[in-house]
Amino acid sequence: MQLALALVLFGTVCRLAAMDNSVLANFSPLMAMAFCGAVYFRRGKLWLAPFAALLLTDFIINAHYAPLGWGYTTGAMLVRTGCFAAALGLGALVAHRKSWLNLFSGALGGSMLFYLATNTSAWWIEPAYAKTAAGWWQAMTYGLPQYAPTLFFFRNTLVSDLVFTGLFALAMETAALRRGAPSLLVAQPPSAVRT
Repeated sequence: MQLALALVLFGTVCRLAAMDNSVLANFSPLMAMAFCGAVYFRRGKLWLAPFAALLLTDFIINAHYAPLGWGYTTGAMLVRTGCFAAALGLGALVAHRKSWLNLFSGALGGSMLFYLATNTSAWWIEPAYAKTAAGWWQAMTYGLPQYAPTLFFFRNTLVSDLVFTGLFALAMETAALRRGAPSLLVAQPPSAVRT
């Protein structure tokens, strides 16, 4: 329980720190936490911690930006939550075939899905985008003129997902080594696997 609370607090602080710092926009450990939670925590409910942090920060961020005339829609919140649920699915797939390549491929897949889903949702919901292929491409690349290009946000998402996935896996590997356990990322022969 303490680890879950620490993860929620860490994810919340990181996401809120980026709220008024445009350089850190979309730089958050939450997607990596959801993905790695499904990879490593097969028992228990620790993989729910990123969802708690996401919901908590969504409400805080929405309250912060609402007076400025900009806030999250329920649809946008559902798309983000759906992306996190998909990261759990990717993590569950990787959990059965753990390797560094699969781990980083899964993190990359989660980043790509988040980018495509959230920007397509913004294109669909935001009236400033033309509902054409050109409008969709605008949403995927440079976005609306009053904001930073959407590729900037994707870069931050991708970097944070890969960095935090690597850090999480490194922490799990270090903990396994300290316990004298075999590597968590190397397939064990069936006789070595404990049930």
